[in-house]
Amino acid sequence: MTQPIAENNKISPFLTYYLIIGMQIGIGILGYQRTIAKDAGYDSWIAVIAAGLTIHILLWMMYKILETVNGDIVDVHQYVFGEKLGKIFSMIFILYFCLYATTVLRSFLEVIQVWMFPDISVFWFSFAFFALCIYIVFGGFRTVTGIAFFGTILPVYLIFIFGYAVPYSDISNIQPIMDHSFKELIKAFYHMSLTYTGFETLLFVYPFIKDPQKSKKWAHLSVLTTTIIYTVLALVTFSFFSEKQLQETIWPTLNIWKIVEMPFVERFEYIGIANWNLIILPNVCVSLWIASRLMKQIFKLRQRKGVIITSLVCLIASSMVSTRLEITRLSDFFGMSSFIINMLYIPCLFATVMIVKKVKQNG
Repeated sequence: MTQPIAENNKISPFLTYYLIIGMQIGIGILGYQRTIAKDAGYDSWIAVIAAGLTIHILLWMMYKILETVNGDIVDVHQYVFGEKLGKIFSMIFILYFCLYATTVLRSFLEVIQVWMFPDISVFWFSFAFFALCIYIVFGGFRTVTGIAFFGTILPVYLIFIFGYAVPYSDISNIQPIMDHSFKELIKAFYHMSLTYTGFETLLFVYPFIKDPQKSKKWAHLSVLTTTIIYTVLALVTFSFFSEKQLQETIWPTLNIWKIVEMPFVERFEYIGIANWNLIILPNVCVSLWIASRLMKQIFKLRQRKGVIITSLVCLIASSMVSTRLEITRLSDFFGMSSFIINMLYIPCLFATVMIVKKVKQNG
């Protein structure tokens, strides 16, 4: 079982809100509108809401799982599968969060290369970024949570920038409603569920929350917030672009920023992209913290060594991905992995834990 966490290493329940939002909002928000519209056209805003509601159900399952063992995912696996097999299942998540960090940073670097600096070195930018992340993770879980807090609060002004698109929007673009098949909506739901990835962080940080029962409302509120943000942004984007225009636009969010006119800045999208460093920082830091903590729990390796090893793996992996096709394949593979873990594995694990719990109680 996981060793008890010292009280001075725990966080207040309300900070769960920023941890989950800090993981759910990342590079995906720059281009998810185009992806989901490919499947269900401008009815895909329905899939945005449906995916958000599904995550509330998954959160409920996760809390039930964690309450049963009063620990994290490593304890859950040990409870269900035993010590040796449980460790094998837990090791999968080390790879998953290394993949998470690599995909986020490499996708963001592509945005920088296309919009700002075509000749930027992938290796050296990644090296500097991972060095910063290592420094943050060395500060402990409370420091990582603080980064998630500031990564959510400081760039919040960017939400209001989308108001510039409203005068140029035509709400009739999204009409008629419900003119796509259920199968098309399911495809859009699949792609939207990938954009919501990050809430599974709860499975790993649960023991670090003071009075975790009180964090439930904050976790659900964070998912509600991201659902509202993604839904409103999808509707604004669909009203601003025609369907044909949207399919020719890789990053609709950045294209909307191009219409922003201010007396002191000519290219606002440059400010937005620069600010996105702060938004993806929690994505990478939390991922590295989780991966290194799992290494500590499974291999009895010091977490500081673990974060250096995972960062080096991510650095090498991100440097090996160079072309647009390779980046797309990396994103698709991560998307498929996150869907399997979040939408398939968590419900199966919930059912298994409930069965094992009942058997042990009766036995």
